[in-house]
Amino acid sequence: MDKFDNLTKFDDFLKDQLKDPNVKAEYDGLESEFVVIRSIIEARLQKGLTQKELSKLSGISQADISRIECGTANPSLKTLQRLATALERKVVIEFV
Repeated sequence: MDKFDNLTKFDDFLKDQLKDPNVKAEYDGLESEFVVIRSIIEARLQKGLTQKELSKLSGISQADISRIECGTANPSLKTLQRLATALERKVVIEFV
């Protein structure tokens, strides 16, 4: 028997945790942040850029780009616009 056989897969764990209304509310509240982070990473990868290369194009430090992509930074609209310009994209904000 493998010592990892009893570990719960993360998706199963998450699904179980999201049954708690408080956890679900917190998780759902972070969705827009996850969308922004995912969009930046996907755009960077589609252009074949490293964080360091994006840093040179945007004028934003590689460390700050890393923090944004990890979700530990709260970038301003100005910062998002600089990243978007470097990635040949636009920032679109909607209230729906």
